Formats: sequence, structure tokens, C-alpha cells
Amino acid sequence: MKIGFVGLGIMGLPMAQNLKKAGHDILAPERASLKPEARADFTILPDATAVAAAAEVIIIMVPDTPDVEAALFGAGGVAAGLSAGKVVIDMSSISPTATKDFAARVAAKGCGYLDAPVSGGEVGAKNAALTIMIGGSQADFDRALPLFQAMGKNITLVGDTGAGQTCKVANQIIVALNIEAVAEALVFASKAGADPAKVRQALMGGFANSRILEVHAERMINRTFNPGFRINLHQKDLNLALQAAKELGVALPNTASAQQLFSAVAAKGGAALDHSAMVQALETLAAHEIKAG
Repeated sequence: MKIGFVGLGIMGLPMAQNLKKAGHDILAPERASLKPEARADFTILPDATAVAAAAEVIIIMVPDTPDVEAALFGAGGVAAGLSAGKVVIDMSSISPTATKDFAARVAAKGCGYLDAPVSGGEVGAKNAALTIMIGGSQADFDRALPLFQAMGKNITLVGDTGAGQTCKVANQIIVALNIEAVAEALVFASKAGADPAKVRQALMGGFANSRILEVHAERMINRTFNPGFRINLHQKDLNLALQAAKELGVALPNTASAQQLFSAVAAKGGAALDHSAMVQALETLAAHEIKAG
């Protein structure tokens, strides 16, 4: 297929490269920050309108709801280049409510729309091992499935439009609370005098094991907080969760506390750190930094 790809950033670039490896032609809009490897590997067109006009399927992978709206409906955006029969796939993590509006506006042009946010971070993107949660019609999903298979491994059509984004919000709640649990446990163990690295090793053999314990606990112990997945992006996702919870009349008390811990790290200049750096807020409260060995 000819695939338009809008958003060749930390996640988008390796995703697009995996699509190219699978034999697809990748078209991308011109932007000053495009990396040299993108210019070499992909066909660069003047803007997203030109990309949409030339592509069969258009994928968007940008940070937040306003960015998706701008990519779709702003000047030089995707919508202006759409014609009937094309499919737009938004793989960003954004508002489920806004997603339904965007999908309706795209459908008015005779095009399909899938919301398909991902989990797995930069490592999953590079290894084509992303978890992909999809909302939309079965027909559009079936058409796009080979593309999803080139980028991920756990691929699920969750339900109708917006269901993918709802699932991603739920994912981000679970991830944030797991980070908080692991961080609390390691701060506790370290201040009690135990070697946190050996505590992690022991816990990985039991019921407390998780990908967060495996990957992010190691980051906390080794103080490697380069992203990864930035705190400010996780804050954005938890804002979506808390906003939706208010609309639904659902209490998310631990999600709110995780957001406050992220905010404490961000207030000290850590918004661009990996979300495992949430541990720094707990270390401040405990007046103790995790120390290995």
C-alpha cells in the first residue's frame, strides 16, 4: 500500500520504518525537524494534504488531542486531501470524546476511521512489538490489519469508534499505578537497608512480578531516566482519565495520587524524564534516594 504517515517522532519513526520493511511505500509531510533517515527512507511531500491525496491509508502519530485536530483539519491538513474510500488511522493517545467527533467528520468525506493507540513505548515501536488497541468498524480493521501486524504483536479490535482510546486510558491508569507501587516498594526496601537490586531480583520470581518491575525498577535503581515515555505525556493521559471519570461519575483516587506524584517531579524540572522518574517524588517524601549495593 501507499501509506501516509504524519508524526515521525520517537514512536512514529520506527513504526513507519517497520511499515517500509514490510514492503509499503511511506509518504510523509515536510517538516524542518525530519531526521535524515526519514528523508532517505520515505517520500517527502509538501504537507499532510498532499500526503492524504496520494496515500490509500493515512496514519497519524502525534502527542495530544489538539495535535491530532491540527493534523486532520488545520491548514495543510489530512482532511483536505481525502477522497472517498481512504482510511485514516489515529495511533495517538487522545480524548475518546474528541475521537468520535473526528471520526464523524472524516466519515462525512466517505472515508473510514480507526482509533488505534499503542502501548509498548519506544522499544516496542522499534521491535514491532506494540500492543495496539483499536476502535472502529470490522471492515476498516480487516483492511488495516496487515499494517498493524507490521508494527505490533497484540492487536485487538476493542469495539466501535472511541473504544481504542478508552482502552488506552485504562492501560495508562494501570501503568501509572504499577509505577507508583514499584517505586514505593523500592524506596521502602532501600531505606530499610536492603539492596533494592536484590529485592527486585527476588520479587521477579513471585506474584509481584510485572513488566514495570522488570524494566522500570531497573531504571529507578540505575538512575536512568532518559525517556522512554515522558512524564508530561503520561500526565496528559491521566488528565484524560480524570476528565472522563468526572463525566462518568467514577472515582479514581489512586489515579489522582499518581498524577500528583508526576506533577511533583514535573514541578522540579522533570517533565521530560521517563515516567519511571515518579520515584523521585516518593524519594523526596522519604528523604531518601534509592541506593543499590
